[in-house]
Amino acid sequence: MAQTGTSERRSASAEGAGRTGVSFAADLEFRSVGFRAGRRAILSGIDLTVPAGRILCLLGPSGSGKTSLLRIASGIERQTEGQVFIGGEEVSGPGRFVPPEGRGVGLMFQDFALFPHMTLIDNVRYGLRALPKEQQRHTALSALRRVGLERLAESYPHNLSGGEQQRVAMARALVPRPQVLLMDEPFSGLDSRLRDEMRSETVAILRETRATAVIVTHDAEEAMRLGDRIALMREGRIVQYGTGRDLYRRPVDLFTAGFFSEINVLPGVVKAGRVVGPLGPVADSPRSNGTLVTVGLRLEGVRVSPDEGAVQARVLSRQFVGRADLLSLAVDGVDQRIKARIRPNDLPDGVHEVFVSVDPQEAFVFEESSGSA
Repeated sequence: MAQTGTSERRSASAEGAGRTGVSFAADLEFRSVGFRAGRRAILSGIDLTVPAGRILCLLGPSGSGKTSLLRIASGIERQTEGQVFIGGEEVSGPGRFVPPEGRGVGLMFQDFALFPHMTLIDNVRYGLRALPKEQQRHTALSALRRVGLERLAESYPHNLSGGEQQRVAMARALVPRPQVLLMDEPFSGLDSRLRDEMRSETVAILRETRATAVIVTHDAEEAMRLGDRIALMREGRIVQYGTGRDLYRRPVDLFTAGFFSEINVLPGVVKAGRVVGPLGPVADSPRSNGTLVTVGLRLEGVRVSPDEGAVQARVLSRQFVGRADLLSLAVDGVDQRIKARIRPNDLPDGVHEVFVSVDPQEAFVFEESSGSA
């Protein structure tokens, strides 16, 4: 639910019809933040700034520390090292700790955490209790109107679909106009069609309110669709930070490359200034002749043709998945099966003997020992 200790500083005056009021967005900054549970390090050396009015996605697998960092930002948890600043003011550090209700942050949980015994309008107005009742009602109705649920203001959460509950939770989190909105996997409980719809609506609302937002997700596509910037986390550290395009096109290691799309991991060796793998030449390289490397090759980067290519292969299986066919290929001298994703019309049905080569734009070369670029 939204937590605010600064309602007096945020006028919740009448909103324009169907619009959400503009938030007093603030920077959120983590400086050398670490967090330990007993002897176990949950977070280590987190340095990260979210500029006011921007959307940051914390991306990573389960157990990478995403939710812990969100809880530290909110004040639910207190870091064991480092400092947290909101709007340039220290809210948590060695000698200072501002509780959640004093930070001007909004929280939106994975399960929405709506009060089942309250109507929708009462759920939304919960964070406005410092205001006169009539103003609470007017402001809450404006927020529900913005998410398309004004007609259901007197209904209860159990009467709503998952998407409608998500909209109410969004309205409740934003109505006190928090400086920073923190969202923990807000779309994970929705089906794929509704998830796409709610992502688009959420971005539109965040842009309209100009809120600073941090969204936790384990879905790389979702992070690219939502975030101005992405911080990819692994084992309590930030592996790579940048735009979705940066992380997708220029991954720093195999972990990053594999997190954004399925890849084939293949051996390679430098020969005369080029990296050569089992599917043929991959990329130019300044490394010395004979240097062993690891190649991460996206499924889209395996070119498949019935009559031309660097290496002969055999199609072991072919699955139609709508916009693409997924192939499993056997290549002489390669123990593993090579996976490829092609357009359905690129290879005639019934063809089993093919040739393959590499699209260099979908291949990434990493040092063999570390998996780093």
